[in-house]
Amino acid sequence: ILSDEAAMLTGSIGMLQSASLGEGSFGLYEPVHGSAPDIAGQGISNPIATILSVALMFRLTFDYKDAAQSIEDAVESVLNAGHRTGDIAVDKSKAIGTVAMGDLIIAAMKK
Repeated sequence: ILSDEAAMLTGSIGMLQSASLGEGSFGLYEPVHGSAPDIAGQGISNPIATILSVALMFRLTFDYKDAAQSIEDAVESVLNAGHRTGDIAVDKSKAIGTVAMGDLIIAAMKK
C-alpha cells in the first residue's frame, strides 16, 4: 500500500523502480508495479520503472555506475523532451506507447 501511495508523488506507479537487496551485492530488481499482467501486450504500460530498475541493478549489484548514469540520463532526457506514456500524459492524445518510449530511451543512450 505504501509503495502505491508513494508512486503518486512521481505521477504514476509506472515511474518507480525498486530493489530488494540481500547481503553483499545480491538483489532482486523490478518495477514497483510488478509485471502488470492485466495490461500485458496492449502497448500501454510505462516501461520507465523497468528500465530504471536495470539502472539500479547496474549501480548496486554490478557496480557499473557509468552505465546506470547513462540509463538515468537517457530517461531524464526523454521526459524533458516532453514524451509521455498514457499514465503520465496531460494530453492523452499525445501519449506514446510502451515500445515507442523504450525506443526513445535507447536512442537517447546512443547520443
